[in-house]
Amino acid sequence: MKYAYCVALIVFLFLIPCEGRAEDVIKKGEVLNLERCIEIALKMQPTIVAAANTVHATESRVGQAKSNYYPQIDWSSSYDRIKPASGSSSGSSIGASGRTNEAFDRYSTGFTLSQILYDFGKTPTQVKIQNLALDASRSDLRNTTDQIILAVKQAYYGLVQGKYNVLVAKDTVKQTQDHLEQAKGFFTAGTRPKFDVTKAEVDLSNAKLNLIRNDNAFSIARVTLNNAMGIPDAPEYTLDEKLSFEKYEITFEDALSKAYENRPDLQSIIAQRQAAERSIDLAKTGYYPVFAGNAGYSWSGEQFPLDHGWNAGATLSVPLFSGFLTKYQVEEARANLNVLKANEESLKQTIFLEVQAAYLTLRSAEEAIPTAKLGVEQAQENLEIANGRYAAGVGNPIEVTDAEVGLTNARTFYIQALYVDKVAQASIEKAMGMR
Repeated sequence: MKYAYCVALIVFLFLIPCEGRAEDVIKKGEVLNLERCIEIALKMQPTIVAAANTVHATESRVGQAKSNYYPQIDWSSSYDRIKPASGSSSGSSIGASGRTNEAFDRYSTGFTLSQILYDFGKTPTQVKIQNLALDASRSDLRNTTDQIILAVKQAYYGLVQGKYNVLVAKDTVKQTQDHLEQAKGFFTAGTRPKFDVTKAEVDLSNAKLNLIRNDNAFSIARVTLNNAMGIPDAPEYTLDEKLSFEKYEITFEDALSKAYENRPDLQSIIAQRQAAERSIDLAKTGYYPVFAGNAGYSWSGEQFPLDHGWNAGATLSVPLFSGFLTKYQVEEARANLNVLKANEESLKQTIFLEVQAAYLTLRSAEEAIPTAKLGVEQAQENLEIANGRYAAGVGNPIEVTDAEVGLTNARTFYIQALYVDKVAQASIEKAMGMR
């Protein structure tokens, strides 16, 4: 809980520059790593701004609830110009007080003080409820932050994947270009038919189209990352990242235990449930009296100096019958508590599912990577054999094309496997409520 509170404070302090220009946050040509992208998102994402201000509003409600601990002091002043009604039932022009019917002035000013002395736990319960609501809003802020971090990680690795796919597509274009030049040389020498040249030209066109598609996918991935960081108009930048494999050591049991311990959305709903339990006690205070004290000092009169005086007393307010209002308020509070208990259990089941799915995806990705890497090595060897056979005059262009496509696919599958592994690690960390 302390960690979540510190995160909330740190994030709130980062809110000041959130309205700055994109160029003030990212310099053109800057090299970004994952940590830098997350830092930018924590400063710039408007959803975090909204969640942080919700925490601030809840803090204010705690102060509002505490206000009943303190005396309430009011000051008031009034001025009246009074004209008595003319005439009287007796026909006399002089009132009972001896005053004529002429208009006169009246002045009044004074201070009043009131203090609740005892309300049978109503105020402390209200304060406790608001403190629990504050805990819930802080957990909601951390949950929002975790979601943003996951989105940044997914977008970041998506952009890295796109960068590597572009490199693979460029290599394929170069390979097909080299094959076309080789086929032209053989055709000129009269050792290979025109078909070989035409086939190589078709392969080169397909490779260039694939490069265009990958360039477009890379641009979309950049836009996605910019949006995840909260700066859609970010200037051009480069990434400092290499897709590499490192096994994530954790058991499912440990992951699930950490999730139940750390998940901010679970902590939020637990705080809400505890607040709902307190709300039942608060509703029951409607059956109890309220004991309050009051005092005042005032000045009043028709001319200065004004007469003055003071008053002091105590009030005991006892609810006798309120049309069963308190009874139904208690029933409502109990029903709300049952709703939150059910939602808490439902969330625990959802967390179990998320952790299990993330864990299985992670293990599947880790198992796929060695196979995908071996596929790249085999495809590379197969292309070398096909090129050698073609250069020796015993192969055909279809073998070379198939080998080139096979290598491109194998490299793409390997990059995809590394991407899935990185995203799976980010997902299981999010599922566990860990940074």
